[in-house]
Amino acid sequence: MLSDRFRAAVEERNVDQVPELFHEDAAFRSPVLFKPYEGRDQVMKVLRAAEQVLGLGGKFRYVHHLEDPDDRVAILEFATEVDGKQVEGIDKLTFDENGLITELKVMIRPASALEVVGAKMAEEFPRVGLGLPGRPLEPGVT
Repeated sequence: MLSDRFRAAVEERNVDQVPELFHEDAAFRSPVLFKPYEGRDQVMKVLRAAEQVLGLGGKFRYVHHLEDPDDRVAILEFATEVDGKQVEGIDKLTFDENGLITELKVMIRPASALEVVGAKMAEEFPRVGLGLPGRPLEPGVT
């Protein structure tokens, strides 16, 4: 299936092995922000932050995997725990005709879990070199 390598890398907590799976103009659509992160480099930074936030404690797991190869779309449902909150979510992957990921859209529930994940991601973003989409990092942040 199109999403097998992405799923394996995430489950193995090794997102550094997935850049070649993404189109250079790929977009990441956050459950918190309307404006997407655009470009493979930005998407990889988001994934590194997410790996830290969602994967800590080793509780992250995919629980369902649906894929439509004709539409080139995969839905990976996940469950994890962040700061004692049960988090459920979906990674929706869209692929181009060459099998590269063009969009990763994440949805998280419940709202209380989304708040915790959003706050933790905001803390992690400066460490991976990310600001808000379309805005430079704050001065002094590397």
